[in-house]
Amino acid sequence: MAQRSSYPSDVTDDEWTFVAPYLALVCEDAPQRQHALRAVFNALRYLVKTGCGWRYLPHDLPPWPAVYQQWARWRDNRCFEHMMADLRELARVLAGREAE
Repeated sequence: MAQRSSYPSDVTDDEWTFVAPYLALVCEDAPQRQHALRAVFNALRYLVKTGCGWRYLPHDLPPWPAVYQQWARWRDNRCFEHMMADLRELARVLAGREAE
């Protein structure tokens, strides 16, 4: 696949370093994975940022059914809730407060 241009909604390297462990429900090189996890996450961020419908995702991002299916796995495994809980604790500690 050809290299695509980046979108303003794409995850930065630092952001990816933080979120990747929460999103990796299977190994990155798992045989069933057809699209890079970061590309799927970027597609989800594009969708959230622009407010477009699933079927309106640009063609240089993974196909909408793959993005939707992975989002549903993340939702069902509460990945974003766990990420936000840890981020909240980190922010509190960095502000000099107790984690909880």
